Amino acid sequence: MAKKKQERGGGVFADINITPLTDIFLVLLIIFMVTTAVTVESAAHVDLPKAEAAQTTDKPKGIIVTYTADRQIMVGDKPVTEPELQTTLSQQLAPLQTSDKIVIFQGDPKVILGDMVRILDIAKSAGAEAIAIAVSQLPAGGGGGGAPSGGGA
Repeated sequence: MAKKKQERGGGVFADINITPLTDIFLVLLIIFMVTTAVTVESAAHVDLPKAEAAQTTDKPKGIIVTYTADRQIMVGDKPVTEPELQTTLSQQLAPLQTSDKIVIFQGDPKVILGDMVRILDIAKSAGAEAIAIAVSQLPAGGGGGGAPSGGGA
């Protein structure tokens, strides 16, 4: 792309010097590489909430609804079908005081979120004042990253 125009006594030299442009691009590349590495490193450490130690009460307040991995619903120890769930919960919640109308959902870790939401919605329409989700403690020495193991959903 260099052109030289020959005239008397000298010539006009028309050439683009790309060295400063290259220097700017290299500096910008280094800046982006450093900021990306810092961003990725700071985003890798996430403090996940931990379940508190189980309380030493004899019996938890409320009614426990269990949803197994094979999609079986149990209220307490009694298996129920999904159409029966609302009437069963209504019958068990009716004699309780307002502060004790708690439904505790205990699901398998493989439970689909949509199924859990549907069951909790049925419990709310059956008269539950509060809804809790049961978690299990991690096994000893198993406090690493990732999803907690056990019966919590």
